[in-house]
Amino acid sequence: MGVQRLPLTGITVVSLEQAVAAPYATRQLADLGARVIKVERPGDGDFARRYDTTVHGHSSYFVWLNRSKESLTLDLKDPRGREILYRLLDDADVFVQNLAPGAAGRLGLDATALAERCPRLIPCTVSGYGTSGPWADRKAYDLLVQCQTGLVSLTGTAEETARVGISVADIAAGMYAYSGILTALYTRATTGRAHPVEVSLFEALAEWMGQPAYYTEYGGSQPPRLGTRHATIAPYGAYRAADGKEVLFSVQNEREWGALCAGFLGQPELAEDPRFATGSDRVAHREELDAVVAARIARSDSDAVLKDLRDIAIACAGVNDIAAFLDHPVLDARDRWRRVPVPGGATVRALLPPADLAGLPARMDAVPAVGEHTDAILAELGRSPDEIAALRADAVI
Repeated sequence: MGVQRLPLTGITVVSLEQAVAAPYATRQLADLGARVIKVERPGDGDFARRYDTTVHGHSSYFVWLNRSKESLTLDLKDPRGREILYRLLDDADVFVQNLAPGAAGRLGLDATALAERCPRLIPCTVSGYGTSGPWADRKAYDLLVQCQTGLVSLTGTAEETARVGISVADIAAGMYAYSGILTALYTRATTGRAHPVEVSLFEALAEWMGQPAYYTEYGGSQPPRLGTRHATIAPYGAYRAADGKEVLFSVQNEREWGALCAGFLGQPELAEDPRFATGSDRVAHREELDAVVAARIARSDSDAVLKDLRDIAIACAGVNDIAAFLDHPVLDARDRWRRVPVPGGATVRALLPPADLAGLPARMDAVPAVGEHTDAILAELGRSPDEIAALRADAVI
């Protein structure tokens, strides 16, 4: 049996990318077999390479986002660098960029200019607040967008707001860019038309704010900040057991509420108590309910609490730190880890993509060094060794 063809084998993606959102989109395309040529600045490359040095001297962000790609260094301020990029785009299927506002237009890389030059090319723009509108010229980073969408106002405790602990706006934008590109590739295959894709960090995270937005607009006030408690469902949150460990559980419906009262709290009459009879009642009387639940959980060690809750089919879990997540038995038992090379000869553990395609292996190739594939790519474009050496001497590559 030969090597199986991945779904996007034969698709070439050229990406003028940096930081998180665009690299996350293109890494997922690479996972599916696309050839992703990552264009970086000569010398230092993508500035995300220097966010930290914790992974064998490399940035944890960069290692996560850039496996299975080829790195080409180009100085796009030099006409020779731009000409190489244009030549690559002539044969590419997808072009992704998340440059600063206005930069793509100045380089002739906006969707309109590309449609004239490369009618089969699918351009994807990832911006902060969109390429039109009153904030089109503003830079946007993840935490700024978390603040502008109101997410930070929902996160934390009653006393203090907090950022979400991962780059959630970047991740949201990367996911929508990825799905938008897949949709555009499908549309091109079925209609012959190449539709440009545009995603902004702000609008991507705005979509994820749908539930609290509706709750606020039609309820008159926004959901409160409650730490690990759920703002609109109760009981749903983390409680401290007798051994000092936290246990989180959730009651989603009246059947589960009745089972919790009878089988765990030992107070079946609470199921009919008018303070707690419905989900809305339980949220309205959260403090009284939390006192009952907390007192019960505080009487037992966390393992015993989890067993008792599982015995009555209540969803529950301990509250892990990252070290515990890395050793999670589900990831181990389901064989979700692979080894991926990083520059310098070391390898790191990397999780398989979450979407399994039955019968198709995931692509889990190396993280590239800055400019690692420059010579090979230029040779493909017909440049001689002498020409490549001259470009390097002039710092074009």
